[in-house]
This record gives sequence, C-alpha cells and structure tokens, in this order.
Amino acid sequence: TLKPSDLLSHFKQTEARTKNHIRAAELLDNTVEVSQHERLLLLLLLFPVELLSETDVENLLHVTGCSAETQRPSCQSGCLSERYRSITGECNNRQHPRWGAANIPYSRWLPPEYEDMWGKPRGWDPGHTYHNVSLPPVRLVSQEVLFTHNDNISLDSTLSHLLVEWGQWVDHDVVLTPQSPSTAAFKSGADCTHTCSRETPCFPIQIPLSDRRYGVQDCMPFFRSAPSCGAGVLHRPHREQLNAITSFVDASMVYGSSTTLASSLRNHSCPLGSMAVNLHHSDRGLPYMPFLPRRQAHLDPCGPRNSTASEGAGKSTRGENTTSCFQAEHNRLVEELRLLNPHWSPDILYQEARKIIGAIHQILTWDHYLPQILGDTAMSLLMPPYQDYNPETDPSIANMFAAAAFRFAHVTVHPVVTRLGPEYTPNSQHPPLPLHHSLFASWRIVQEGGIDPVLRGLLLSPAKLQTPGQMMVEELTERLFQAQGGMPLDLGSLNLQRGRDHGLPGYSSWRRFCGLSVPSSTSDLADIFGNSTLAHKLELLYGTPHNIDVWVGAISEPALPGGRVGPLLACLLAKQFKALRDGDRFWWQREGVFTSSQRRHLEAVSLSRIICDTTHIAAVPADPFMRTEKPEDMLPCSHSLIPHLDLSPWKEPDTGEDLGTKNHYGAHG
Repeated sequence: TLKPSDLLSHFKQTEARTKNHIRAAELLDNTVEVSQHERLLLLLLLFPVELLSETDVENLLHVTGCSAETQRPSCQSGCLSERYRSITGECNNRQHPRWGAANIPYSRWLPPEYEDMWGKPRGWDPGHTYHNVSLPPVRLVSQEVLFTHNDNISLDSTLSHLLVEWGQWVDHDVVLTPQSPSTAAFKSGADCTHTCSRETPCFPIQIPLSDRRYGVQDCMPFFRSAPSCGAGVLHRPHREQLNAITSFVDASMVYGSSTTLASSLRNHSCPLGSMAVNLHHSDRGLPYMPFLPRRQAHLDPCGPRNSTASEGAGKSTRGENTTSCFQAEHNRLVEELRLLNPHWSPDILYQEARKIIGAIHQILTWDHYLPQILGDTAMSLLMPPYQDYNPETDPSIANMFAAAAFRFAHVTVHPVVTRLGPEYTPNSQHPPLPLHHSLFASWRIVQEGGIDPVLRGLLLSPAKLQTPGQMMVEELTERLFQAQGGMPLDLGSLNLQRGRDHGLPGYSSWRRFCGLSVPSSTSDLADIFGNSTLAHKLELLYGTPHNIDVWVGAISEPALPGGRVGPLLACLLAKQFKALRDGDRFWWQREGVFTSSQRRHLEAVSLSRIICDTTHIAAVPADPFMRTEKPEDMLPCSHSLIPHLDLSPWKEPDTGEDLGTKNHYGAHG
C-alpha cells in the first residue's frame, strides 16, 4: 500500500553520490546538534567550555565523510573541457569549481532565521514568538487563504497551460531538494509518517480544529529537507540544504547530473551517441523512455497497472511528456549531425547534441518564457541584455528561489488534465482527468493513447489565472498524491512548511531586500495587494505583516503589467535567472561557445517545431506559450512560422585530427 508520503519520497529520489553526501551530512548535523545542546547546558552552569575545537571539527568532518564531499574538484584543461560542460556542473567556473555544481548547498541571499543557533525550523516550537506573535499553522493558512474549489476558477485569457508545464520543467532542470531519507526520528525512533511530535527529521504539519480533516488525522507527515555538508561547521554556523542537481539550465532533467545516471541514459550499443529508448513499447513507432530494470520494477509506483508487465515498470520521471520529446529530439539531432560529420565519434555526437539541447532550453526560457512571467517592462529593467560571462557571478541556486520564489506557478495549475484527439477534439476513449488521477501515472501514457493527447490538451487549454480569491485548486490542497492508503497531502501547506524548514525570513524582510516598501499595518498590506479582504485575513492569521511567510505574501501581490507575478517575485526571479545566465561559462550567446552562424540559426528555435518533430501532432500554435482559442487556429507543421533548425553551420571538415585536441571554434581551444 502506497501512502502519499511514499510518493513524495519517490518524487525526490536521488543518485548514489547524493545519498552518500546526505548520509555524511546527517551524521555531522546530528553530532553538532547534540554538541551545541550540551554546550548550552554547560554555559548555563557557568562552565565556559568549548566542546568542539577546530581540530575536533576537522576530525568530525573526516569521520562523517563530509571532508570528501566538500573537496575542491580537479579541473582538467583542454579543448573538450572548454567546448563541453561537465555532467556534474563542476569546473564551470575555474576559480570556484563547485559553483553551480550538483550536490552543493543552496546559496543564501539573506541569512536564515532559525529558531536556534543551528537550524530548528521557524514554527518548530508553537510557543516561540516572532514580533511577539506565534506563527499560525501552515494548514490553517492554506485553508483560509489558498483553498479554491475546482469549479471556482478563472482562466488566463492569453497564456496556455504549456507555459505552466514549462515552468515546472525548468524547475526540474535547476532544483532538486532531497528530503531526509530517514523515516524515523533520530532520537526517539518515532515513525515520521505517524507521529505528531517534532523530532528531526519529522516536522509534521498540525491539523487545526477548524479543518475538515480534524479527527481523521491529527497531523500531516512532513520530512525535513536533508542537510548539506556545506563548507564545514566552523564556516557555516547553521543548517543548510542541498541541491542534488546542477544549477545551470543545461537540460539536466534529460541527461542527468551524475556521470552514472548520464551513462545509464545513453544507448551504448549504437555508434551514434544517442539516448536509450524503450525496447518493449513505443508510441505508434515513436520511442518512449526506457523502463526501469526488471529488478527495480516493484519499486516504481508510476508503472503499468497490470500484473503482466514483468519486464519492468515505466521509468518514473518528473515531466514524462517533455522528457520523451527532448530525448527524441536529441536522437534526431545526432542522426543529422552524423550525416554532416561522419568522422565524428559517438561521444562528440552526444556532446554536440547535448550542447544544442541545452542552448534550446536557455533560449526558450529566457526569450519565450520569462517575458510572459515578468512582463516586458520588468524584463527590460531587471534582465538587461547579455554582455558576457562574469566569473565573479555565482550561478548557484539560492535557497529562497528553491523553497519559495519558483513555486509561484502552483497557483496557476488547472485542476483538470485535458486530453484531446487528432483534431484537438474531445477524445471519448481518453476523457479529461482530474489532476490527482494523473500524478504518478506515467503508465497512462503507455496504456491510454500515448503522449499526443496530453500535449494537445496543454497546447489548447488555458492556464488558470491567479487572483486573491482563487489561489490554489483543491486538487492540490485536498487531493495531492492521493494514493491507495493514507490521507492526501496539501501542496500549499508543504510549500509553507518547506520555507519554514529552510529558515526563510518573512515577507517584509524580502520586500526590504528588493528595495520595495515594507508593510507594517493592514492598510499597508491592502495597498500592496490591492485587496483589503486578503490583507485582513493575513493580518488575523499572522498578527503582523512581518511574520507572513514569504511564499504566500509573494503570490498575493497583483501581477505587474504584461506579467504573471508581482514586484517581489519579479525581483527574486530575475535575480536568480540573471545569475544563471551571467555566471554560466557555457551560456549559448557567449563568444566561442557557438559560432556566430550557429547562434543565428539557434535564435529561430521553436518548441512547436520540437513537438512536430518528436510526436504525431500535425498542427501546432506559432507560439505554444500563448493561448490558442480554437483548433482551427493551429498551424500545420509545414508552415513557415514553424521553421526547422538548420544544422549546416555545424558541418566541419574531416582533417583526420583527434577531435579531442582540435580547436574547433577558435576562442577556447
């Protein structure tokens, strides 16, 4: 029997290297927490004893394994290391080789605000006060502010639901916060899925008396995010969380962020440098992603729903539809590149296709997605034109971005997954699905019509419009990860609890950080939100604007002209994406990464074209992120507004030299 918390754990599954890091970090974290507690007791008894000397800390780092996890990587020089980014993200910055790499702590824009000197979450102790007021239970905030009936939503008049999907897709390229793999409290051994006691790693969500769930369950399970080894106890005097994947927009959700996973995703039996495909099932001749190995099939809750699927279960990935499209696009690219350059080795073909796919993701995100989110005015002010790579810019993902800012799109998710037939008409065989029936159900792709019906639904369906009275649909607050057993989770509560777990300062602190006005009264909040009812609700819940959890405060702000986020989110999102661009040595516009001719051709890339080339869909919008009102407004894939990517600038002469040592593009060989 699968519980919702089991699915959440599966959603955050990590690679072996990340698991080793977490194991070491938890050993360190627990030891330091105990020693800090003992130190405080000694200080209370007036014994000024330093329990951990610098030598003790060094020994502790070594014994737990954290020393090995924080060693500076060795960066190789040569043409290949200049031409292609590493899978792990290491050595992107030569002076700071771990910036932006997988398995490093999130960066901090503001110091964390924990309830103790080491890392107790905000709200850990219900009696602890902030500005003389206790924080409200996150489930109460979700019920009072976020909850929206599925049938009480407004639709976005200009944007499609594929824009929401793309935001989720990019999130999976830059952020993966592992939760603690432990299922029991470290000190008492209590089962985190059942206990209502707050003992690390258990941080259960209290069910308030007014909740319809009260009496059915007393609390909702919640596991703390796994700690990171960080830079060492002496230089990191607080708990820090881990990003298990690369920060860069490099299509790591297609290729992986570890050498082991990257290798397992490749087709080593083919001399093309292609990605592995499913050998047992296809989408009417088009490839699916590979299944899990047979020995792991029983571990996959997303697999086919029949007892005869003995060869394995469907590989569980986040964004199955989009992943399959881009894996197929990679394989299409290597075939074309091989025709142009038959002398290229499989590794060069793989790396060149991977490099192009990464550039496509950067172009679609910065040129097509972000302007719709920020609006043209904010985009021009906060995201000035690209100048050049800046080695002083840290591209690592900020804790605020991972735990709050980039979760804004959860309030734009539609409660229904629409599936449409070949002419964008309703499909009687595969009708629309309530959202909770589609989560962890990639088996539906194989058994219920393939990828095309879902993609057509995303292209023709509008996004949900976020308004003060229509925040988060009940599919997400009341039915999240509804499974075979246990009560469903609540995404709004999870988001708020995660921000507290990470010690994110409150809403007012971030307004100040961005140079915006800082509310100190209900009337100030009403002016910022443009809604006195919402301001009054938040004041009643939190007691003071300074205590408002940053995520709920940020999504409550009205959108800037032409955008879908308010001033605070625009500031935070632009700051992160600008760092991801300017701190990336392999950014697609940087001189020497691609030739000028290649850059000109890349500028014309289209997500609609990729859909045409990797699915059976024959008609698409010119801009798939914009809402298309009627099926007849779709364009045939042969239309001039859906151009092919011309790869002729990638043709190179065969000089008979070793491609690993040649200077291909002149600038960095």
